[in-house]
Amino acid sequence: MANLFLKQAKQYVATRPVYPPELFDFIASKTPRRDMAWDVGTGNGQAAASLATLYKAVVGTDTSAQQLAYATRLPNVRYVHTPPDLPLEGIHATVAPPASVDLITVAQAFHWLDLPRFYAQARSVLRPNHGNYWALNRRMVDDEYRSADFPFDPVEGETHTGPFEFSTQRRMDLDDYLMYITSWSAYQTAKDNGVELLDEATVQEFAAAWGGDGKEVKTVTYPIFLRIGKLRSEE
Repeated sequence: MANLFLKQAKQYVATRPVYPPELFDFIASKTPRRDMAWDVGTGNGQAAASLATLYKAVVGTDTSAQQLAYATRLPNVRYVHTPPDLPLEGIHATVAPPASVDLITVAQAFHWLDLPRFYAQARSVLRPNHGNYWALNRRMVDDEYRSADFPFDPVEGETHTGPFEFSTQRRMDLDDYLMYITSWSAYQTAKDNGVELLDEATVQEFAAAWGGDGKEVKTVTYPIFLRIGKLRSEE
């Protein structure tokens, strides 16, 4: 997965939408403690930076060293490059000791995870009966993550684990929007296989739909679907 983003780290930073503060306020309100948060698949650290305003310490991990090179640097955030095959002992040594994490987040990377391995890691590092887990967008976006295997109990004050819907917006002109598309892994995969999804004809279709010379700045709205839960009482 990491190699898919080697060519697009700069575009990713420049064009990815920023998550709304109320999303993280909602999540943080469900964790009894705010000592430690772990952002899995942190990329350029967008979610980690937001968590840093709410938690004493944040660790962001990613399989792409190139993405981490562009991650936001903050005093209470550290970044760790984690190979996909890193054993649980490695997680404990480099990411977090057992039963020490209050919150685990996965922002737009849930579909890349080996879920059984990840859930085992989550159960190991989360504080018993205190940790939360959440996920955003991708892969299962068509059903808003309703079909995702999510073996956790509802957090306090809720009767289900979601999805809860939020949204964020970004102002873009046509060039910005096309650059955003080039940050998609699907675009890079197609390009690596000799297919240019943004060929001249496609770009012209976008331009016609956008109107004018493409310089008009428009508001692009991104839906966000949140799954959030806590460890089951027997765990």
